Amino acid sequence: MQIPWELIASFAIGLMLLCLIGYLLLVPMRFMWRLVAGCVMGALALMLVNALGGLAGFHVEINPFTAMAVGFLGLPGATLVIALQLLL
Repeated sequence: MQIPWELIASFAIGLMLLCLIGYLLLVPMRFMWRLVAGCVMGALALMLVNALGGLAGFHVEINPFTAMAVGFLGLPGATLVIALQLLL
């Protein structure tokens, strides 16, 4: 029994499309996990700022937006959040 080449070609194309769809679904999830990890790290950094700033009477609110800013931008984000807290 011989397998037709059209069947093999369609199987290969289907497998490639399945891999492409899997890759396209995986890339946004990586970005989302990176964003969540950055938010958690930003919240931890703001908790550290609050612990050290508590000695001087300084407090920064920790909410999803400030945590995301610090997590996404890093040290410049923390500086931005602290500067905005001092100005407002």
